[in-house]
Amino acid sequence: MAEECKICAYNRQILDKISTGEPDDATVTKLAETFKIFGDNTRIRILWALFSSELSVSDISGELDMSQSAISHQLKTLKDARLIKSRRDGKNTFYSLDDEHVKRIIEQVLIHIGEQNEI
Repeated sequence: MAEECKICAYNRQILDKISTGEPDDATVTKLAETFKIFGDNTRIRILWALFSSELSVSDISGELDMSQSAISHQLKTLKDARLIKSRRDGKNTFYSLDDEHVKRIIEQVLIHIGEQNEI
């Protein structure tokens, strides 16, 4: 059995469910689709920009030095995956992380990368 990470706090209920057998096809598909979303540099940079505050397309575009059209395309993908949410304020739309789980996913990957670099 693998040693539990002392830095991470795992959800025992989810770990128990994982260890009881193979996931069904729908679960595997959803997992793969979610990991694909995280497989794009621009989308990771957008998520990172949204860690501290909500931003408009214009704000994100300026921060990432990319066109608003390119940012909007990626925002739609992130929103469809429920990784970000939006709210309208007059003519502007502001984007933010959907919930704390998005931060936790990236945090866990960063912890894992850090463990690899220690080898």
